[in-house]
Amino acid sequence: MSNIRFKSFSSGSCGNCYFIGIFPDGSRRCEAGVLIDAGVSPRRLKKELQSDGLCFDDFGAVLITHDHMDHVRSLGSICKHIGKPVWATEKLHRALGYNPMTRDWIGGHKVILDSGGWSSIIPGRIQARPFIMPHDATETVGYAIMLDSFKFVIMTDIGQMTEEALSWARQADTVVIESNYDPEMLRFGPYPPDLQARIRGGHGHLSNPECAEAISAFRHEGLRHLFLCHLSEHNNTPELAYRTSLEAAGGIPLVPLPRQTASPLYIL
Repeated sequence: MSNIRFKSFSSGSCGNCYFIGIFPDGSRRCEAGVLIDAGVSPRRLKKELQSDGLCFDDFGAVLITHDHMDHVRSLGSICKHIGKPVWATEKLHRALGYNPMTRDWIGGHKVILDSGGWSSIIPGRIQARPFIMPHDATETVGYAIMLDSFKFVIMTDIGQMTEEALSWARQADTVVIESNYDPEMLRFGPYPPDLQARIRGGHGHLSNPECAEAISAFRHEGLRHLFLCHLSEHNNTPELAYRTSLEAAGGIPLVPLPRQTASPLYIL
């Protein structure tokens, strides 16, 4: 028997990076794992992994959601110093090949995702399938990830919810979903009007009420855990995000992920 464990290293505009892996019951040794996004440095990543008895060998690949800096800031360093395969869509890989933070190091680690089906990330153990999310990057995807028979969905930086994203979430055991901003905090906060318009304009970020509406739409009997990600530092609080989605969660454990610090290693 095995269990699935999940950890966020950072979840916000300062950096985004997550780990998910398969562990034998009663063991801290990871049999197969992946990193999602690369917004924290290899040094910090190593430190946070070690705090849970893990190391770089415990993930075999990196999945990239999009090419904004807070998601790929350390991807070049990870390629250079750790040397894992980097999975992304063909369009996104083209952009990463020109990005000054990644272009010098990603070439030998580039792997193209199947745009219309499942890709075998860790053969026999972990598969992933991307789905498009509206966001103002070169291309932004969420992921449906199969770890043995466990179904995990992560979707961050969402301008608006899509039916395809909802359909994957309706099949998931665990969902990580953006709850970026409180509309009133954004309206009366420090951001200028053009940035406010970008955030709420359909290709920016998902608000707390929109997140709650999505959870109500995809919540199902088999859903075990919900995590709220990419909370704005200036336009949200963990308490507001949690309260807004609590009723929609319907008793399913609901956790806002820390913005700049690491979360515990959750057993899913």
